[in-house]
This record gives sequence, C-alpha cells and structure tokens, in this order.
Amino acid sequence: MTLPIQLSRRIALAIGLFLGHLPVLISPLSAQPGNPPFTSHADPLAFDPVVREACNRFYDLDYEASLSRLDTVIKAHPQEPLPYALALMVTVFRELYHQDLLDTTYYAHDNFLTNQRRVDIPEANRQRIEFLTNQVQTLADQHLKANPQDKNALFAKGFAKGLHAAFITLADHAYFAAARQGLAARNDSEQVLKIDPDYADADLAVGIQQFAVASLPRFVRIMVGIAGVGGNKEKGIAMLRIAATKGVVTNIDARTTLSLFLRHDGRYPEALAEQHGLAIQFPHDYLFRLEEANLAKDKGDGPRAIAIYKEVLADGVKPGFFVDPRLQLAYFGLADTERGQNLIADAAKHYLDAASQPNSSDWLRRRAQLNAGEMLDLLHDRAGAVAQYQKASAPGGDQSQTEAARRNLKTPYTGK
Repeated sequence: MTLPIQLSRRIALAIGLFLGHLPVLISPLSAQPGNPPFTSHADPLAFDPVVREACNRFYDLDYEASLSRLDTVIKAHPQEPLPYALALMVTVFRELYHQDLLDTTYYAHDNFLTNQRRVDIPEANRQRIEFLTNQVQTLADQHLKANPQDKNALFAKGFAKGLHAAFITLADHAYFAAARQGLAARNDSEQVLKIDPDYADADLAVGIQQFAVASLPRFVRIMVGIAGVGGNKEKGIAMLRIAATKGVVTNIDARTTLSLFLRHDGRYPEALAEQHGLAIQFPHDYLFRLEEANLAKDKGDGPRAIAIYKEVLADGVKPGFFVDPRLQLAYFGLADTERGQNLIADAAKHYLDAASQPNSSDWLRRRAQLNAGEMLDLLHDRAGAVAQYQKASAPGGDQSQTEAARRNLKTPYTGK
C-alpha cells in the first residue's frame, strides 16, 4: 500500500494545477486598490474597469456578482478569449467551494488521493465548465491562426488549461489527464515568454511546473507522460516571485502558490508571511483568512491557529462580513487543532459544530461525525460516540467514512 499512496501523492504534485494543487485559494486577478498601471506586457482587457470590479467581487467570494460583471465584458468583447477564461475560473471555483473542496486541510494527508469520495457535480455546471474551456481554446486558436505571435491568446489558452486541470483533479481525481494539461499550460506560457520575456503573468504556470516537476522522481515523470520535462525548485520560486510582483492577471495566484509551495517544503515562516499579507489585504476573503489558520496549525503553533480560527468564526457570524461562509471548514480545522493540543472536549464540540452547518457537504459532515465520535469515545461517552458513527456510516450519500465508522462501532476508539 505504501508505494501506491506515495506515488499518487507525488503524481499529484505534477498536475497542472496552477493552484499547486490547492486550492483552494488561488484567485486569478490582481485586486490592488485602484487600477494597476497599464503595461503592454499584459492583456489590455485585464485593465478594463468592469473586469477589475469582477475581480473585487471574486475576492469577496461573491461568485454570482463576479460572473454577472464578466458576462457584461463577454457581451462587449465576444471574440476575446480572456473574459471567457475568467468566467471559467469563477465557475470552477464556485463549484469547488460549494463542494467544500477549497480547504487545504483536505489535501494535507494521503487519503485525499486514496479515499472513495465521489464528487457529484450538477450536470449543468459541468457542461458550463466544458463549454467555457472549449470556448477559450476556440477563440485563442482563431487569434493564433491570424497571428501566431498573439501572446494574449496564448496566455488565455494556457490559463484555461490550468483551470480545467484543477477542476478535473479535485472533482474527478483525473491525475494523469490533469498532468498533461498542466504540461500543455506550461508550454503555452513558455511560448508567451519567448515572444515577450516581460509578460510576467506567464511566469506563473512555468514557475509552478518548474517546482512541481523538480519534486518528482524520474520514474513518476515517465508514468504520467512528462519524461524529459525539466524542473528546478529555486527557479520555480523565482518565477513565482516575478509573477507576484509584476503580474497583472496572476499576481495573487503567484502569492498564494508561493505560500503553498513554501508550506510544502516546510518553510512555514515564509509561507505564513505571504498568507498573512493576503489575509490583511483581503479581510473579507474567507479562504485567505482560513488558510492563515491552517498554516499556523501545520507549523505546529496550535495556540496561534486556534486564535485565528476563532477570529474567523467570530467574523463569520457578523451579518454580511463574508459572502456565504462555509463555517464547517473553520470548525473542522479548529477541532483538528484542538485534538492535536489534547483539548478533547473542545474538539468534540467543534467537530459537532462542523457537522451541524446547514450548507455542509455530505462528505465533510460525515468526516466531522466520525471525528466527533472518536472524541466522544475518548471522553467515555460511548452512547454519544455510537450515535455519531451511525450517522457517518448511514446508507446513501457519501460512503468514504463508512469503513472507519463501522470499525469504531465494533471497538471503541482509543487513539488520539
């Protein structure tokens, strides 16, 4: 079992996630106060005031308002691929958010790659994602047929491939297909940089692939069909820093990816500095705020993580502070941290709070019920524990927790 798990984990690093695999957090446009200074090294539509407003709404996780503004841009520029790519981004992230898939605690363990969770994407949403992906490719190819040196079309084409790779990875666990799409996104971005070395937005996809591929052994590269592709972690980090400081479309993507990769390599102080800056800049972005707590937890600073989770939850109950906050994510992260700090009663309470949230996915609810049962077992509340295990293993819906729950029904949990 060890080899397949580790192999899958490493393969996942090569997937063309421009969110480096998480997600979770990457946002596609710079949302600095005011409009960024115009540069010829980015798509002119990135400076459109309506696009900027769509970006601001996206950072508040107000997906519907963002999409309505992008629809306006699409109607005004129906032959330009970038607005469709941005609409694809919002549509993908909206779906992943509603599936409780934009929380990095989900990806912190190997069972992300081996569990039996089935993600049920409404067919209309899946069709919309496929339509937008194909539309970007079609329009970009039309531009490139007329002008093979069209850097904006090349960038939009690669950007859409990265988005689609992220979607099929998280929703479908289609690792090999996503890895190939990620490589294609890198190739498109490398072409952009050959045409215009100062097109900083394109540094993102290449930087991600540089770092990810450098993390893979050669035999894994062969298995996913990317043999011969080079990688260098420090070069990848350097390219991400270029995108973070000079990018117009991808500067926040680059900062969040930097945080992710620094976390991957155990460089927690640097990762926390990046993420804290994002949380300060965008205080109404629920995911940015949540990720700072997740990083503190992974760093091993339990008290700080608990304090941040509680701040997020306090803001989450303020009317209008966050748009559609998925409080179950913060409750679950808080409970996990309290569990690690041996605060068993608090952990039990907050796992139950996570399970009781009305907008929780069935998958996350059952995870919380299983964990709550384990905490109740440790508190010698066997009846309460059994009730939670029965819920976690009930017929219908998500069944990924069933095996563990049934095991605990037979024998009380005694671990930690």
